[in-house]
Amino acid sequence: MLEGCRNNQRSSQKLLYEWLKDYGVNICYRYTSNYHEIEELISEGFIKVFKNIQLYDENLYGINEATFKGWFKRILINTCIDAFRKKHSATSMPFVDPETVQHEDKSATALDNISYKEIIEAIRELSPVYRTVFNLFAVEGMSHEEIAGHLGISVGTSKSNLFKAKENLKKILQKKMNYSLYA
Repeated sequence: MLEGCRNNQRSSQKLLYEWLKDYGVNICYRYTSNYHEIEELISEGFIKVFKNIQLYDENLYGINEATFKGWFKRILINTCIDAFRKKHSATSMPFVDPETVQHEDKSATALDNISYKEIIEAIRELSPVYRTVFNLFAVEGMSHEEIAGHLGISVGTSKSNLFKAKENLKKILQKKMNYSLYA
């Protein structure tokens, strides 16, 4: 299939697209709640894959599904970051003095009995700025320095946005839990 894609064979490209599309949607879903944006991100990601598939080196990465999916995931995440950057320029991000940021209360307890679906829905309710920083930090495992570099913001702003994302997420989840207790 990869060799066919390298040779621009439409049938191989279609197989690769069908194999990875749902996986790609799940990745992009974390960065935007707009289905049309997800479709655009997926399309742009696959264009990048097909243009650069010769860069995927089986000798270096190995020939297995997991490593290729990891390569594809990195392309999609970078595509999502690029789209975020275009949509939200650094000038629209608030400057936050790191000295004034409150630190998270470590004694707060986690909400119990919340489904994965409810958590994902709550994350999608965050503002695009908070959702992006939260996903890059909590899901993708990037450091604040990496996030700042990718988004063109300061490390302090990244930390502040993560803190605010967590606080907003707690409020959203608590609200959902209170609603479900009385429903």
